[in-house]
Amino acid sequence: MAPTCLPCWICSLLCIWSVVMGHPCSLDHQGWADCSGKSLQYAPSSLPNNITSLDLSFNSLVMPHHSTLLKHFPSLHSLNLSSNAKLTLSPAVFSNLAALRLLDLSSCGITYIHMDTFKGLGNLHTLLLRNNSLQELDVPFLLPLKALFHLDLRHNALVSVDTWSLQLMESVPQVRLEGNPWVCNCSVHPLQQWLQRRPDVQVTCVSPPWLRGQEIAALDSRDLGCQMKQRFVRELSTVQQITVTENNTTALPAGKGGKSWPFLVGFIVTAIGISILIALVAKCKLVRKNFASYRHRPLPEISSIGGNPMEDTSSWDRGSIPDAADLQAEDDDGFIEDNYIQPDEQLPTKEERELHRSV
Repeated sequence: MAPTCLPCWICSLLCIWSVVMGHPCSLDHQGWADCSGKSLQYAPSSLPNNITSLDLSFNSLVMPHHSTLLKHFPSLHSLNLSSNAKLTLSPAVFSNLAALRLLDLSSCGITYIHMDTFKGLGNLHTLLLRNNSLQELDVPFLLPLKALFHLDLRHNALVSVDTWSLQLMESVPQVRLEGNPWVCNCSVHPLQQWLQRRPDVQVTCVSPPWLRGQEIAALDSRDLGCQMKQRFVRELSTVQQITVTENNTTALPAGKGGKSWPFLVGFIVTAIGISILIALVAKCKLVRKNFASYRHRPLPEISSIGGNPMEDTSSWDRGSIPDAADLQAEDDDGFIEDNYIQPDEQLPTKEERELHRSV
């Protein structure tokens, strides 16, 4: 009989404790304290410090600006602060509630969340932020929430979410984003890609009017106003494909088609330059040879043994030019060798000339 009445005794003792201490909250034997709708401005400090659940909803709580909330409840696992109008969340206001698993901040008129608001809540499992006025998310506010499993952001004023916030929400298994006035333009494209990886999240457009009610994940990029960008990307891809095709037809190595044409042009220019240089060298050698052949002449010859030296001299002075056959017979260096006329070869005497005439 005694064990059966034990919970009743605990409940009675908690009720007597609440009456003695003068707080308006009701307690049960499981450590749950109900302080909802009591027009409280501050959390009662006379509650037992071993409670595990506390409901402070529908009050007019004033949050401390430079101190923590509920300092003496280290065993608190669940805290309901919903429907406290114009609740202001200061940095690290929950830092002393390390054991907290559920935090309900719904319908509190919250417009901004500081990056350190949830500092110290490393064990938080569920965070409810629905029915507030959040227009944007300060990305780092999720960083301290290492164990977060469920995030409820329904019915806020979010029109888009930046890429970093979406990356942080990738680690949260359950995310609720319905009921926000999503503007379906090109800025919502990161959210669309995120939703396509999370089919359990259903989000629809609110504006523009022609897209109202349509799921963001099912829209085409052109529906979001990104058709010009997509067209540019498609044209760029087409040009790249054509370039690769042309490069393949010239038997260039695969994977280097876009960068091989400068090498081809350089090769052609180099070949032309070498050809011109060879032609110039050959032409200069020919000119030098012709010039040398015109400057060098053989020694004059005597036409006959009995001839008049003056006539020979005059005929030489008239400048008879040797022909090409004579030039070829000469040495290539064009110079007259020494001893061209040997010393023993002397001109015939007068008697010898007369003898030849008589003969």
